[in-house]
Amino acid sequence: MADSIILVEIYNLSKRFGELVVLDNISLNVKNAENLVVFGQSGTGKSVLLKCMIGLLEPENGEIFIKGKDVLKLGIKELNNTRKFMGFLFQSAALYDSMSVRENLEFPLKKHFNFSPKELNDKVMHTLELVSLENAVEKMPSELSGGMRKRIGLARSIITDPELMLYDEPTTGLDPITSKEISELILNLQNKLRMTSIVVTHDLICAEIIADKAIFLNKGKIVHEGTITDLTNSKDAFLRNFFSHERIKE
Repeated sequence: MADSIILVEIYNLSKRFGELVVLDNISLNVKNAENLVVFGQSGTGKSVLLKCMIGLLEPENGEIFIKGKDVLKLGIKELNNTRKFMGFLFQSAALYDSMSVRENLEFPLKKHFNFSPKELNDKVMHTLELVSLENAVEKMPSELSGGMRKRIGLARSIITDPELMLYDEPTTGLDPITSKEISELILNLQNKLRMTSIVVTHDLICAEIIADKAIFLNKGKIVHEGTITDLTNSKDAFLRNFFSHERIKE
């Protein structure tokens, strides 16, 4: 359950690529320890929103406050310091194929912290235990199933103890059973670690497990906001059609 502290505040955010407007003056906020799910059709700016938040894309206008700091006005050093408290799970899990699971997890720790070899090992093993893959520590990514790769990607994302997690389609490409397992793992980690999460997904089952609230983006604007039940039970013809289609795919 979220508390009353606002961790993320976004005001009048706009982003375009040429003539294509993907975010059109959107505003939202996310409370501490709250899970926000972002729905929308492909190409409606969902992933762009996350990339603006982490500083990978620069919007045309707007403000993005994370823990009270406008990330769009930070210098590179300050931005990197802010990123220490953020985790990002890409669709592909984005593991380094030339590195073992251990090396993948050690990479962000070595980049941001000055841990001893024992501290590194303890942190890696503890984080792998959280995702139930401690026995995979010496494996290479090519030896892992899709679900295992997603778990390792999640482990690497949370190993720096982020306060804010950004998920870009965390269950894409997974079978329904593994998708449900990953969704439940995300929720369990959020509860254990008191993280705030923003989850871009098409997966309705995932959203129903994770979400405290949800928004729906269409043509760059937030057109609906509420609980998952509010959205799925809406009489709006567009929403009914969207969620009916998603249930058929499941």
